[in-house]
Amino acid sequence: MKTDDLIDMLATGPVAVAPHATRRRYAGALACGAFGAMLLMLLFLGIRPDLAHAATLPLFRFKVAFVLSLTLLGLPIGTRLARPGATPGPWAWLLAAPLLILWIVAAITLADAAPDQRLPLLLGQTWKVCPFLIAMLSLPIFIALIRAIKGLAPTRLRHAGAAAGLLSGSLAALIYCLHCPEVQAPFIAVWYLLGMLIPTAAGALLGPRLLRW
Repeated sequence: MKTDDLIDMLATGPVAVAPHATRRRYAGALACGAFGAMLLMLLFLGIRPDLAHAATLPLFRFKVAFVLSLTLLGLPIGTRLARPGATPGPWAWLLAAPLLILWIVAAITLADAAPDQRLPLLLGQTWKVCPFLIAMLSLPIFIALIRAIKGLAPTRLRHAGAAAGLLSGSLAALIYCLHCPEVQAPFIAVWYLLGMLIPTAAGALLGPRLLRW
């Protein structure tokens, strides 16, 4: 839809919009994208064999809680920015809370560790591939969200693209938890976060082109 077409449509009178249309459109995109990401994970990575035991560990639950909190906060940000003229509102500031908690826990973990253990806590065993695997899993979610957002006529294209990237990256990281053996806070604070920032940056860069209407 072009700008002139939108003006003409609005000038003809009120347009009926289905209640919660944005949320339903987003929910459908997330369901399709999450299915694609899960399929990628099962085909190329697999679920860690000790997942049932890992799920009982406090560090695993902390990791999942952190990623889930970013996903839940990214959802209202994305749905708001998908609408014409909307801003992220206070939700963007709330993103700082889980990040701050994670960084505090990571700093305490590194401070309490022996000097020769700090680097292994930071790098883990999978630091070379972790961010890129999260970014890979985010692709089907990102594509589905971009298609959904474009149909909602956003006006802040760069912000909307970044929001789609953040939501796709955090949901992909949540799915990646089913495979990843890493649970230490310093590792999560660097490599998981980098994995989520890759689609966020891609969305900010590509948003003006992909979401143009």
